[in-house]
Amino acid sequence: MRITEKFKGPEETVRQIAYIEKASVYVKELSRKLGRKPSCCVTTFGCQMNARDSEKLAGILEKVGYALTEEENADFVIFNTCTVRDNANQRVYGRLGHLNSLKKKNPHMKIALCGCMMQEPSVIDKICQSYRFVDLIFGTHNIYKFAELLVRMFESDRMVVDIWEDTDQIVEDLPVERKYPFKSGINIMFGCNNFCSYCIVPYVRGRERSRSPEDIIAEIKALVSDGVVEVMLLGQNVNSYGKNLEHPMTFAQLLKEVEKIDGLKRIRFMTSHPKDLSDELIQVMKESKKICRHLHLPLQSGSTRILNAMNRHYTKEQYLALVEKIRGEIPDIAITTDIIVGFPGEEAQDVDETIDVIRKAAYDNAFTFIYSKRTGTPAAAMENQVPDAAVREGFDRVLKEVQDTARARVGLLQGQVLDALVEEVNEQDQSLMTGRLSNNTIVHFKGDKSLIGQIVPVYLKECHGFYYLGEIQE
Repeated sequence: MRITEKFKGPEETVRQIAYIEKASVYVKELSRKLGRKPSCCVTTFGCQMNARDSEKLAGILEKVGYALTEEENADFVIFNTCTVRDNANQRVYGRLGHLNSLKKKNPHMKIALCGCMMQEPSVIDKICQSYRFVDLIFGTHNIYKFAELLVRMFESDRMVVDIWEDTDQIVEDLPVERKYPFKSGINIMFGCNNFCSYCIVPYVRGRERSRSPEDIIAEIKALVSDGVVEVMLLGQNVNSYGKNLEHPMTFAQLLKEVEKIDGLKRIRFMTSHPKDLSDELIQVMKESKKICRHLHLPLQSGSTRILNAMNRHYTKEQYLALVEKIRGEIPDIAITTDIIVGFPGEEAQDVDETIDVIRKAAYDNAFTFIYSKRTGTPAAAMENQVPDAAVREGFDRVLKEVQDTARARVGLLQGQVLDALVEEVNEQDQSLMTGRLSNNTIVHFKGDKSLIGQIVPVYLKECHGFYYLGEIQE
């Protein structure tokens, strides 16, 4: 069912806690039948907001009695889906086929699908018709109802589908299982009002809704008391934060309040839309001792003509002027970006314009994508869809320029000693630790896993394109 609902936050929290207790009874019964603790696997597709949502799902699953695992032959498997690009949808359909074969061998197995992909009516129709072995489907607006939906799943002998068209509800104070004990994402707002012509996010995430600053600060303080030293403030466009609050405040003002929290060492955020990145925000970043020297500033295209067709609300010249202003105020900042190649109507000269911006902006890194037609967006109905061969040629040109420019930019750090947050043991070499600099550059260095979660000075000895080999400084 596709509905719009509203609840009062505190009342809904109490309601969901009751459902957590009820779901735990069903899980205990399942555990008795299996003779062991049932396992669950949460697989995340897509952005960091999805990753944060998955932490919420995992927290509730653990609370009701499941054992978390990364193996998809678990007793309960959840795919938290993304629908920004078509290949993300196709990956989910492919993985579902594999899950079906696993479920035939395990009659107790449950399968759930959630996230942005589930907000598309055509997807729901396809799953209901072709993937009837799925037990539970829900979307982005009602994720906080997960415990309630678990109960419904246990009590039903058929597929449970609970999709809302929209909501103004925000419920955040429920169990969360963080991936890292020392850093965490924090949702400060939900939804998007920008309606870029290629993007399906406003249709699946809904309109912008900002959390109260009091709730955000309280959550961060609780995380810091639990050992978190770095937070990432998350929103589809953080620059729009606070506009719809009862007492409006700017994102820059929120950052000032977050900076005051004792024990918090680092603050990150994403994503910033260039059209409303304010001088106030630049100054707050410049003066801050905690805000990381990294700004993700999506370009999408360097052609003003294409930017207009994308409904981005800035020109090539305005974007470059903004980058120049930011670098003038914060010389050591790393700027990364998103670029789309093959938008309808794009020609070789438009790609040239994008390459010109890459050279002038000197990005530290860029995420380059081939345009993906998303049904329901204005761009999907545009004429002059670009032929695949032309898209591939333009993509290869852009990617080469990004790689060359980024290598040169990252290489400027060589020989410096900079602080790195130690995140994990290196996957390829167990004798190395992997850390992240304030500007988001990765560095690998000899060390002990006892360092994980600490911020340590590292000498940047060798640049290897997009990362460094370094030496920890005593």
